[in-house]
Amino acid sequence: MDDFDRELEPHIDLRNDSDSSEDNSSKGGKKSKFPLVKPIYGDQTQQNGFRRTTSMCRERIREAMLHHRWEEAAEYMVYYPQILEDRNLFTAQPSKEFIWRTATEIFHHHPNSTMEDYNTIYERMKHSGFRHYLMISLEHSFHLLLHQQIEDAKRHLASAESWRHGKETAAQIQNIKLIQAYRGLLDYIIWCVKKSTRSSSDYYESDSNQTMQNYFRQASVNLEEILKNPGVWDSFILRYVEMLDFYEHHKEALQVLNDYAYDSNFPPNPNAHVYLYQYLKRQGASEKRLMKVLKVLHALVPSHELMLEYSSLLLQSEKQSDTTKALGVVLEMLDFNCWGSNLEVWMRLKAVIQKLQNQVDWENIVCEKMAERKDWWLALHFTSFHATEDSKENPELFEVKASLTKILCPDRPLKYSLNGSQVKGKAETKKRKGRRY
Repeated sequence: MDDFDRELEPHIDLRNDSDSSEDNSSKGGKKSKFPLVKPIYGDQTQQNGFRRTTSMCRERIREAMLHHRWEEAAEYMVYYPQILEDRNLFTAQPSKEFIWRTATEIFHHHPNSTMEDYNTIYERMKHSGFRHYLMISLEHSFHLLLHQQIEDAKRHLASAESWRHGKETAAQIQNIKLIQAYRGLLDYIIWCVKKSTRSSSDYYESDSNQTMQNYFRQASVNLEEILKNPGVWDSFILRYVEMLDFYEHHKEALQVLNDYAYDSNFPPNPNAHVYLYQYLKRQGASEKRLMKVLKVLHALVPSHELMLEYSSLLLQSEKQSDTTKALGVVLEMLDFNCWGSNLEVWMRLKAVIQKLQNQVDWENIVCEKMAERKDWWLALHFTSFHATEDSKENPELFEVKASLTKILCPDRPLKYSLNGSQVKGKAETKKRKGRRY
């Protein structure tokens, strides 16, 4: 706790942050509902007393927030920002960040806080130093979005996008790119609003179309830049593809999804392959192409729900090797406990084995796949506990699993069994209940 306190001790004034003193003049006209006290100056003794006072104030704020006494926390917060007048060069940034995050949290819970209060604290903290300017601007835009002030949010992001501060600009290049991406997302949101408010008769109206086209182009400029910056950009990519698809730019949309999924500069991202598969499926792509995408997804996430579709496509193939692949895919799904009670997966396994039995060497194929699983698969799926639970909760599942025991583990004694008449009786009872409803 002592280390944390030292980090959050009084800090540097705006004038120690180079050019930020010029920016401070831009926010002079706003009044806060939670006013800031006048600066305090004095000798070293007075400064030490000042620091002790602000430290006590900080502790009172923490205590009030801990017990959700937001009005009390707000009263203390009125006085705490005087710490900005301290000339301590070593703790400047932590103190500014403390004020920024604490004040916004208090306003979020305070029953009488207003947008003016939020705007005041955001503007003050933006211009109290350059290091947090971009991220505070981004958070400010998020807050404006929550209150449906889309144009204001876009204006703040545009201002942040043009921000420059010497060498610090290069140090924050990633944050600038993030700002640009969110500005593109805001253009997409406005585009969606225009699209939803447009009536069917407006479709061919030049003004309506032109407005939407303008926002589409503005969004595209920033969103297509994303693919030049490796990372996980799921939300942005999906919105960009949605707009491209709306204007029937299918080749461009497919290229974006292909680049996002297969560019080696990007980190492995299962969602990228999911989006590509879903788009190809909507476009009526061939089964061969769909299987190619799902093959990569299977390598990344063998337990993904789309593996059911992958096994189905493999099962429909005429190649014997694809049936063997389907067996491996379904068994790998069942290696994960989350699929252990899923009737559809076990029925798919049964269907795969039934097709596999048309091959002469099917027993060898099954034995080979099960060889590495024998030591732990039985405990995962075929104990007496599983038999009891499955027969109670899902008799149909019990029957499917019971029919596979001798095939999957022919040389191992299994406890996955019940009296046959009991199981049959439970299944019939469940069917009768279903008929009543």
